[in-house]
Amino acid sequence: MQKAWFYEEYGPKEALKMGDFPLPILQHDQLLVQVRAAALNPIDFKRRQQAIFPSGLPVVPGCDMAGIVADIAPGVSKFKVGDEVYGNIQDFNVPQKLKQLGTLAEYVAVEENLVALKPDNLSFEEAGSLPLALQTALEGFETANFQAGQSIFVVGGAGGVGTLVVQLAKHYFGASRVVATCSSSKVEFVKSLGADKVIDYTTTKYEEIAEKFDFVYDTIGDSKNSFVVAKEEALVVDITWPPTNPKAKFSSLTARGSILERLRPYLESGKIKAVIDPTGPYLFNDVMEAFRYLETGRASGKVVVSSFPSSTSV
Repeated sequence: MQKAWFYEEYGPKEALKMGDFPLPILQHDQLLVQVRAAALNPIDFKRRQQAIFPSGLPVVPGCDMAGIVADIAPGVSKFKVGDEVYGNIQDFNVPQKLKQLGTLAEYVAVEENLVALKPDNLSFEEAGSLPLALQTALEGFETANFQAGQSIFVVGGAGGVGTLVVQLAKHYFGASRVVATCSSSKVEFVKSLGADKVIDYTTTKYEEIAEKFDFVYDTIGDSKNSFVVAKEEALVVDITWPPTNPKAKFSSLTARGSILERLRPYLESGKIKAVIDPTGPYLFNDVMEAFRYLETGRASGKVVVSSFPSSTSV
């Protein structure tokens, strides 16, 4: 057995409990990873609140992790025991295969095509914060067929996905101009990520923004309002389902380790940085508090959990 956080019924965060949970049995092509850090995402609490995906109970929440390979199953060819890896272990494009054992556990089983080697310059906490948000951020640009030299307006530039959208726009996709929204206290922070201009949404309405953009990337589900800053034929992408604007295009994510490998040079050079909310990393014992904070919607970057128990032997 191992220590894990899990819920046996759907509901508020109080449905979570920490206790003993069976160690996973590896299937073909899977790795057993000792989790050193994990990140929380909105999908984790939305999945706990109601049965939005088919799944048995109990469920250990968590998609993102970074850790050390403890064992490998037949068919694994890219990794060996002792490798430091990171990834999003949940493939939402195949919802019937979502794992009951998520990343808020000492050990997880994950297919080798869902993980990548951790860049040496990143801590486990930094690496663990990235996979789902980075995969989501990247896919939005591809959904829009974004081209170098275009301008972009990012709604929610300080959030877990938004912080990466701003950085990808500036340092990976070659945007000519990056403008983002956030609250007053986070303006300078978002500028430091590469935004050319940051708009305080608490004092400026979309209708008051004269500039129009080639691409509107809405990370907070406000496309019913944010669309007004788009040029006439520009695409508005919304990463929340369903989009609040029926004309916006929904963008999800592809969970693949190859996406992380593709961005590895940018992570190693520091052009793209992991952003961890300053209230964390939270201790494994403080997962309830981490969820409480995440569910306020006020996080800057990612809410990360570390200091996992290490007493279990495999």
